[in-house]
Amino acid sequence: MIALLTVIFSFFGALVCGLMPATAYQRIRWVALLTALLGLGAAFCCALRYTGPGMEDVIRQTWIPSMGVAFITGFDGISLPLLLVTGLVSVAGVLFTWNLDHRANQFYAFYFALIGGVYGVFLSMDLFLLFVFYEIAIVPKYFLIAIWGGAKREYAAMKLVMYSFGGSALVLIGMLALFFASGLNTFDLRVLMTVDFSSGLQAVVFPLMFVGFAILAGMWPFHTWAPQGHSAAPTAASMLLAGVVMKLGAYGCLRVAVGLLPEGAMVWAPWVAVFAVINIIYGALAALRQDDFKYVIGYSSVSHMGFVLLGIGTLHLTGMTGAVLQMFSHGVIGALLFAMVGTVIYTRTKTRMLDELHRLMERMPGIAWVFIVVALASMGLPGFSGFVSELYVLLGAWETLPTWIVITAGVGVLATFAYTLAKIHEAFFRERSIGNGGNNGEGEADYSPMTLPEKAGVTLLLGASLLIGLCPWLLTNHIAGSLQLFLERFN
Repeated sequence: MIALLTVIFSFFGALVCGLMPATAYQRIRWVALLTALLGLGAAFCCALRYTGPGMEDVIRQTWIPSMGVAFITGFDGISLPLLLVTGLVSVAGVLFTWNLDHRANQFYAFYFALIGGVYGVFLSMDLFLLFVFYEIAIVPKYFLIAIWGGAKREYAAMKLVMYSFGGSALVLIGMLALFFASGLNTFDLRVLMTVDFSSGLQAVVFPLMFVGFAILAGMWPFHTWAPQGHSAAPTAASMLLAGVVMKLGAYGCLRVAVGLLPEGAMVWAPWVAVFAVINIIYGALAALRQDDFKYVIGYSSVSHMGFVLLGIGTLHLTGMTGAVLQMFSHGVIGALLFAMVGTVIYTRTKTRMLDELHRLMERMPGIAWVFIVVALASMGLPGFSGFVSELYVLLGAWETLPTWIVITAGVGVLATFAYTLAKIHEAFFRERSIGNGGNNGEGEADYSPMTLPEKAGVTLLLGASLLIGLCPWLLTNHIAGSLQLFLERFN
């Protein structure tokens, strides 16, 4: 029951925030923070209680018996890191929007409705229930971006939702195909995993379900919603998009497409790997060419999600362990990068354009050094979670995939180094001549340091990445144990 509390707390918090007076800013933000902390606390309790490797804290209630639909929730070593990252990002999102006053009650109502849907997806053990929560998580995204977003917010919100619903349509087709093909009148994932679907059916349905989910994971060429959506979204929504929403798609690829269709996965795995390395290379090179700081982070998210898809495409214990760990790692670091750019830097400089930033290392040294550490962690600096997760993925790829795939992914790592160092230099170290007299900015006032909520958010997310980077076994043991049960079907 503890795991399900994450969903209950989130939806209840959404209801309470939505019913509060719009002018009660102080009370709303404290209720929001308490709601997020309760969800994180429940996820942390799940981590402390989990012994693995199978499903724990299972709850089963009949829902629509005539359709074989039941309310089944539980978690295992695959779900656990994603529950934790959802809790971490939700708390940090509140901290980085601490001064929000524009329709704050409605903002947090949509915010926690989205988070409740995300928790529900990671806990659902019934395919129909998973699909319901998946759709619940899509709708609030539109309003968060369309109402509180920046330039081109309505276009970006509509594009994101249309891509998401397009992917959902493919998933629905595949889901119904498996339901009728099984002949068991059930959507229970544990039961469907025992069904030996025909090779022909798996070869046809697997790409439908994988691509349907992978659209939300930012897979090329269906990635274009991601940079635009991230750029237009308010900070907390950007953090959720990068930190947890993109993980919904990757989780669906792993849990549903690969888990239910192992023969189809083996047929299509080489193509998954090819599209994954395109993600890695394309996202990194596109980030290198961007002038908008948020677009840089948006394309970097596309690149990092390529490592998740590559790890899944290995169909190897090490590679898939790296994929799940990368979901956690990019969740905390990607969310923190968007928070640094969208709130910490933008609220002080009033711009996201790199060519308009001037002498930031001198004018905001503390913020600059924090951002540099976060960017290096995203780049894969040893000691942080990104290094471990990408290493796992590359080792798994080396074992099972053609050498050129691994080499290309390695080139993508080098491209990541290139755009990270180049954008750090452009934003914080490069001098620019401004003004008609060629003034280089001497005498400009320094920017204010980070606020206490901002410092708390940085400590929470960066600390999580550092902890897992130094002690990866805290998650990898649980992840590998549950994935081993998955891979038994491939043998």
